[in-house]
Amino acid sequence: MSLFQLAGIIITLVALFGYLNYRLIRLPDAIGITAIGLVTTLAIAFTGKLIPAVSIWAARTLQAVDFSETVFHGMLGFLLFAGSLHIDLADIAKEKWVIGVLATVGVLLSTFVVGAGMFLASQALGMQLGFIYCLLFGALISPTDPIAVLAVLRNAGVPKSLETKIAGESLFNDGTGVVAFLTILGIANAGHPEPLGATALLLAREVLGGIAVGLAVGLVGFVLLRGLDSYPTEIMITLAMATGGYALAEALHTSAPIAAVVMGLLIGNQGRRLAMSESTRRHLFSFWELLDELLNLVLFGLVGIEIIALPLSASHLLIAAIAIPLVLLARLVSVGAPLAAMTPFRRMRDHAIGIMTWGGLRGAISVALALTLPAFAGRDFIIAATYGVVIFSILVQALTIGPLVKAWSAKPPPAA
Repeated sequence: MSLFQLAGIIITLVALFGYLNYRLIRLPDAIGITAIGLVTTLAIAFTGKLIPAVSIWAARTLQAVDFSETVFHGMLGFLLFAGSLHIDLADIAKEKWVIGVLATVGVLLSTFVVGAGMFLASQALGMQLGFIYCLLFGALISPTDPIAVLAVLRNAGVPKSLETKIAGESLFNDGTGVVAFLTILGIANAGHPEPLGATALLLAREVLGGIAVGLAVGLVGFVLLRGLDSYPTEIMITLAMATGGYALAEALHTSAPIAAVVMGLLIGNQGRRLAMSESTRRHLFSFWELLDELLNLVLFGLVGIEIIALPLSASHLLIAAIAIPLVLLARLVSVGAPLAAMTPFRRMRDHAIGIMTWGGLRGAISVALALTLPAFAGRDFIIAATYGVVIFSILVQALTIGPLVKAWSAKPPPAA
């Protein structure tokens, strides 16, 4: 099967899932389409275990797809650019310290809690996953998905300040999570850790260089958009930024994901207000929302094919079941510890830690990183655990965060 045929099948399924969601389920588009896609993928995966021909087809399809190339040098730039377009920098500035701490210290805490827990679980089950690969799982599962988060928060009735913290953190922890993942992956491939100074220098170059490239390309794009009033051309300029700017950051050996985030923030804020007409704003942002949802579903389709081809067993299901509470625990620690430490300096809303823990949805970024893992003993367990966490996140957390917020926000009745 060619890539064009595979893309045709996946996009057709996305359209069908969107129709079913609109007619039957009525969830927000991003959540509803993803939920139906996840259930369908699971059904096909179990069918593949009963009908070997399905698994053979999946294995042949995988041979035609270079996941690392497709994800890191294709989809990731679009996903991060699209997510950052919808973030208001004025709101982010008000919560910058909380967001900054959660997106850095929180991601590192989560990475190590998940990594240590997964290592202990694998040892107890006799899976013998190396500690460095368990840390890789911690790094890829720690970032939360900004698009899924935003889609849920709009309908959940979360207070504005808390919504800003969750959405802003989910955007920036994508960049730091990817940098942490690539750093740990480099150590895994080298077989030994780099000196601390060299690692710190590499991280500084990746982060600061990515910010610089993002600002430079974003400013060029802003100037070009300001001189036009043609939404098709302006959409093409933003596409060129998400692809060309991302490729430039890679060529300069800086963090392309962070560059994509910075470009999206610049265009989504200064560009939206000063460089676009109302017609352009409407068309451009609608285009990027649609493209992001399509790419999310394509990613879930790809990982679904991977799951079908895996030798899925009771051990895979068990490690996925263990990963779900482990990731929730790590989320509680990575949110609760920083927020508790900051409580003397700023007041937090009641139930803020609980809402942020349950509202930390996993999605496309975690799936994308899982698919780029190199071959090693236990890779299929990591993919199964990732998929299990994402399924739980979309089908359980996303659908219950609204009622949970309303229950926690309900005022107690006045005393008699």
